[in-house]
Amino acid sequence: MRALVINCTLKPSPQPSNTEALAATVIAALKGHGAEVDVVRAVDLNLKPGVETDMGDGDDWPAVHDKLLAAQILIIASPTWLGRPSSVAQRVLERMDAMLSETDDEDRPVAYNRVAGVLVTGNEDGAHHVISEISGGLADIGYTIPGQAWTYWHLGPGPGPDFLNDERGHDWSVSTGRAMASNLVHAARALGAMPLPAPPS
Repeated sequence: MRALVINCTLKPSPQPSNTEALAATVIAALKGHGAEVDVVRAVDLNLKPGVETDMGDGDDWPAVHDKLLAAQILIIASPTWLGRPSSVAQRVLERMDAMLSETDDEDRPVAYNRVAGVLVTGNEDGAHHVISEISGGLADIGYTIPGQAWTYWHLGPGPGPDFLNDERGHDWSVSTGRAMASNLVHAARALGAMPLPAPPS
């Protein structure tokens, strides 16, 4: 089983990423269930604006799209900014919009029989809103969202410390992330054993 984590931090490599640090704990849990995990740091790529799979010369999205199609599990990891997903996360979802019109050999949307979850960090409130926005978009595209397929970390509304600079709340975020990983893996296995059919015409 293969999983893909798309880190939608605004910080280019090699800057430390709080979102990457929390994602690492979920990645470890996924690997503990036998999953192979790829990680994409979207801000490091040239993801052109648009809603097509390939926006032309220099567009790095087609390679990410290939990774999406190779993975049974997707996690979108985003910081919270102004109570919303990062602009990078929004760009990723916009590029995934093209998948709505893509089908497999059995005329199923290509996101069918794949599962997805969301991971959020931030020093302000709004994690549940970000989870809802991203989960809603992924469900529209065709992903299955298992129960409790998310984790997050923040220390309440307003400015505050970052995940990498404050140990408070880590235990809850990590244990919730382990549950998230387990639910994603087991839901993916269930869909693999009994896949969704193509939508009725």
